Parts: sequence; C-alpha cells; structure tokens
Amino acid sequence: MQAYSDHELIAKISALHAAIEHWARAKDLWFDCGFQTYEEHSDGEPGSPAIVSLLCFDGPLHSLFNGFSDDDGSYDEFHALVHSLGFECENQDGSTVAFFATDPHLSSAFDSYFHWRWVCSLIQPDCDDVYEEMYAHFAQRPDDLHRLDWREFEILLHRIFQNQGFHSELGPGRGDGGIDIRLLQRDPIGDLLTLVQAKKYAPHRKIQLDAVAALHGIAAVEGAQKTLFVTTSAYEPVAKRFAARTSGAMALAASHDVATWCDAASAGIIADKSILVSKSHVSRVVADVSRVPDHRVVHATYGYNTTLNSFALVIKETKHAALLMALPNQIVSHDGYGQAGYEVPVFDDSALAMQNADTVWRTKRNVDDGRVSYWDGSKGYRRWNGRPASFNRAD
Repeated sequence: MQAYSDHELIAKISALHAAIEHWARAKDLWFDCGFQTYEEHSDGEPGSPAIVSLLCFDGPLHSLFNGFSDDDGSYDEFHALVHSLGFECENQDGSTVAFFATDPHLSSAFDSYFHWRWVCSLIQPDCDDVYEEMYAHFAQRPDDLHRLDWREFEILLHRIFQNQGFHSELGPGRGDGGIDIRLLQRDPIGDLLTLVQAKKYAPHRKIQLDAVAALHGIAAVEGAQKTLFVTTSAYEPVAKRFAARTSGAMALAASHDVATWCDAASAGIIADKSILVSKSHVSRVVADVSRVPDHRVVHATYGYNTTLNSFALVIKETKHAALLMALPNQIVSHDGYGQAGYEVPVFDDSALAMQNADTVWRTKRNVDDGRVSYWDGSKGYRRWNGRPASFNRAD
C-alpha cells in the first residue's frame, strides 16, 4: 500500500483545483465560484470517506449543475475530467459540489489527513471534557506529537493536566522565564506546586544536562516542590542521572508517557454527553427558562427548499465548546394543513425527557462582535429572540 505524505495529498488537491478552474475558464464558466475545504465550509468533524474539497458556486456553474441551462455536453465533460484525476463528485445542495478520492488507499490517506486537521483544531486551552478524539488520537499515534508546533504541544499538555485534576496555569508561550505550565495541587497541609518545562524536539535531539539543571534551579528559586520535564525526544544519560539524584523532586517524561496520559484521558471522557450534566441541573435550567427565556435557549433554521426549526438548550459551555440539548417544538399557528406556520420551543416535562445520548450533542462555541453562536457541523445556533419562528415544510 502506497503511503502518502501531507505534501503529496495537498499537491493532488491543488492539481484538481487547477484543472477544474482551467476547464471552467476555457468555457467562460468561472464566475462567482471558488474552492473551500470542508473544515472552512462547515467547521465540522470530517466524515469517512473524507470530502477532499468543495467547489462553491453561483452564476453559470450553478445553472449547469442544477439543469437551469441548456447543456452542451459540459456536465458530462466535467465529470469525466474529475474522474480522470482520480476523483468523483457529488452535488451537495445545489450550490456546492463535493469531491472524493476514488482509489481506496488514497481515500484512506485523505481520511487520516483531514482527521489530523480536525484533531489540531481541538487543541484549544479550554474545551473541557467535551472532545475525546484529541486524546485518543495521540494515545494511538504518539509519533504525531512531532507534527505539532511547540505551542500546540504546550496546550495539549495543559489540557491533559486539567483532565488529571490539576489546577493548571498555561504560560504565555514567550517570555515565560523557562516555565511553560504551573500545576497546583490543593492540600489541607499545604499546596503543592509543580513547574513544567515542555520541549517539542525532533527524536534525534536529546535533552541535555543544562536544560534539566536549569529547571531544577528555577524551582529552588520559586519554592516549587516538584518539577516535570516533558519532551517529544529523549534524554542524555547525564540528564537522567541528574534527575535521579533529586530524590523524586524532578520527573522526566517523553512521548510514550504523553501517549499513556492521553489514553487515560480518552478513557475518562464519557461518550454519552447527556450524563456529563446532572438531571437536577437540567431541571433547574428548564424551570428558569420556562419563566423567562434567556441566552441559554438557542435556535437554528435549516432545510433545502424548506424552512425548518431546531430549538436547543445550552446545558454546559466553556470558552470554546458547549453541550446542547434538543428542545421539543410546538406549533402555535399554521395554514390549516400543518405545512406552514409558526412554532416555539417547549419547556415542560417533555423537554426533560430530551436529556439522553441521542439529543444531547457537542458544538463549537464562537464569539463574534459580542454575539455567541454554536456550530455542530451542520447547523448554526444563536440566542432565540423569544418570538415564534416560521416554518414551511412544503418543498
């Protein structure tokens, strides 16, 4: 089986883009269109087989792909071109065409590549316990730690230590005085401070004595009880001997240790997101919003040639992630046939029944100009305005 590098995969996508644009320009069809990654288009988790690229269009290509203009053979010609490059395509929604690799081995390589891109997007200082994929990825592929940049490596460690129950303080990344992370363990007898130094080095670049000795010296000045040095490479024997002479005050860790920590973190994150929040908490939130709906009630519209509504309740959130629980809809007026009208969310006992694995899901949380939104990969939610939302099920 051929192994594909990231560079080779990117080159194949670039060749696909160039060939399509050249073809479309030659036919005077390249207007109001362009390419996007699935991540850029949806900000969602990639599926399998992975969407290699998306062609977003209006204008002449929109007419061609939706049968709104006379076809001079261009439609079949486009598909033949795409197939000749090793891809197939699918009209997604009338305004985007998705491309997939036809060769199973190449498709699998794209799956891995875009999954890696997704994992990297999860490396945020604060996503709490919503995403387990990040930990699982590095537990299974510790060599991928070398693909992170130095700051991503520090943030990953910070997240791991949070998961382990430490109060973790992530440093600024630059000008941190040689300390990347400070860990605090609360104890009735006295708090325990651990200073962490992280070095994302290539496997052949081993940690020298001066680096571990410097960390030990900083700990003495700051009054820290313990130190932890973490690297993606290894340690020179003299550095190991120095750490061994500190009577347990200094610990050395490498990639295999980080993989073990990630495995434990992944196992500790619950797949059923509905039980991350207590039923009593959800009951209180539902009771609160039933009296005066607030920012925790969110709404999204969706549908192709239809207008449908999805109401949800924010039951847990951090700076970058949130858990939403679906809310039932109730029609308050309609056209006599139930095909068009207005509906509102329901906050009675039927709402409490929505706290289960199928109707509690995770989203990415974003703030733009003070407005909070939640994106689950297919629908974008914002605060409900409190007014009945219109629906139209007629196609």
